[in-house]
Amino acid sequence: MSMNRSDLMPLALLPILMGCAYLAIGNPAAWFTLTIAGVAMGMIIFTVASGMTIVFGLMDVLNFGQGIFITVGAYLSATVFASLSGYVVSPYLSENLLVILVAVVAAVAGAGMSGFLFERLLVKPVYGDHLMQILVTTGGLIVGEEIIKIIWGVQQVNVALPPFLSGAFVIADVAIERYRAFAFLAGALVFFGQYLVFTRTKTGLLIRAGVHDREMVEALGYGVRRLFVATFVSGCALAGLGGVMWGLYQQTLVPQIGSQMNVLVFIVIIIGGLGSTGGALLGAILVGICANYASFIEPKVALFSNIALMTMILLWRPNGLYPASAR
Repeated sequence: MSMNRSDLMPLALLPILMGCAYLAIGNPAAWFTLTIAGVAMGMIIFTVASGMTIVFGLMDVLNFGQGIFITVGAYLSATVFASLSGYVVSPYLSENLLVILVAVVAAVAGAGMSGFLFERLLVKPVYGDHLMQILVTTGGLIVGEEIIKIIWGVQQVNVALPPFLSGAFVIADVAIERYRAFAFLAGALVFFGQYLVFTRTKTGLLIRAGVHDREMVEALGYGVRRLFVATFVSGCALAGLGGVMWGLYQQTLVPQIGSQMNVLVFIVIIIGGLGSTGGALLGAILVGICANYASFIEPKVALFSNIALMTMILLWRPNGLYPASAR
């Protein structure tokens, strides 16, 4: 779950990228604002990418249908916001927090249940076959998007930020949006929560042991299959949480929102190294700040900045920054 402590070279990419961007931007306040925004964006992407990372790293399953769970989470949260609109616009912090909590619970539960059905119907028959996993889960993503259109329609859905997440606070001439600060904290909690679960709990240790020696774990009386299904469902639930955060970040939803975010998620996972949660965190932050810097410096470059970043990193480290096999 963690990065290889003996290899700190990839961490140097962050200060190098930030330093180059500072020289190109020239304005300290603008640079700091873009950096904060980029890190927050990266933490949102990480929330989704971490779900796919644990599924691949622990189960060896390539789930190209992860985007549908992002979409389910985003639309369920939007439905909650619309149903409790009075709490959304309320000036009281307690009511704002309540509606966000209800939206997160609905999104996580809905995405988790959808993930359970997805695993039972589509993924279970193709365990151990990566090519079939790619084909089947991609097909599941396409079908899922059509179901989303049937349920919620094809029109764009607007999502309003509650008052306590709207606006920004200023520190030394630097404007920091409240929602971006909230997204950073949420992403950090997801990372440390995963770390604690997989390194400090019996369930996490059993899952990791099942990856390395399944027969031994089953001989001890534990159902590895059930543990792996729970892991898959957890990865989908994290995608649903990411859908809530991304929907609030964009403030508009379309049925293709999951597919669009899938591209960023795969870039992050490839940069970080397949199966590495720590690598995914570093990759997500690099992608987030790179996209923000590029959009400010030269908007046309922003269209392919993340692809260029991934290409350069893979030329240096073909297996990603912290591949799971290197841990």
